Amino acid sequence: MPDLSWLTARPIAHRGLHDLNRTRWENTLAAFSAAIDQGYAIECDVHLSADRVPMLFHDERLDRLTGTGGCIWERTASELQALRIGGTEEHIPTLEEMLALVDGRVPIVIELKGSRAEGLVEEVVHRLAAYPGPVALMSFEHELIRDLERHAGVIPYGLTAESRGLEEHKQHFHMLGHGISFVSYSIADLPNAFVRHVRNELSMPVITWTVRDEADVRRTFEHADQMTFEGFMPSLKSGMANEQ
Repeated sequence: MPDLSWLTARPIAHRGLHDLNRTRWENTLAAFSAAIDQGYAIECDVHLSADRVPMLFHDERLDRLTGTGGCIWERTASELQALRIGGTEEHIPTLEEMLALVDGRVPIVIELKGSRAEGLVEEVVHRLAAYPGPVALMSFEHELIRDLERHAGVIPYGLTAESRGLEEHKQHFHMLGHGISFVSYSIADLPNAFVRHVRNELSMPVITWTVRDEADVRRTFEHADQMTFEGFMPSLKSGMANEQ
């Protein structure tokens, strides 16, 4: 098991330290810079462009964040970079742009996204090969977890999960056999038997998503090890602070 003490050492800014998309939008270089300035770890989302470039963007569709129709996987990286986020001057960044900005100053947790994700793991792992800082990968998609088992090498990776029913819960246990070294779990679904097993029997770290209020902070540290947060500024030693 890799040493993941860095993963739980500080709060993790969900999609960077955005301000709920008022002026500083999610998964932008501005949001990542703000997280670095405050000393938070960064969570971000990655899709592949049409020309197989990892792009930092949460949704499959472009509409909500860019006002443009279509899906992210239908456009090339240069076409995506020409779009603007939320009417600001911020563009959709490549993974390489974000890595150059962070440069090891804070930890990064990258969620691999997308139903059209063939080759995503290989492209991301390739770009992380020479990265100097702490970084981990994770995904909801079980096929991507299997790809990570084949291709991640020494890069730690984890399962992103929530509880929707008994069959899905069983699948979470099944994924423990595919080399994961941490779990990122929905705060709304804690506590549960899977997370208790992961922490107590396997000594594996658990982070939560997405923490937005004091009750969620308390629940995180009762049942998990660190939080992925948005909408407020937690102390680096955890806990609540002023809203953004």
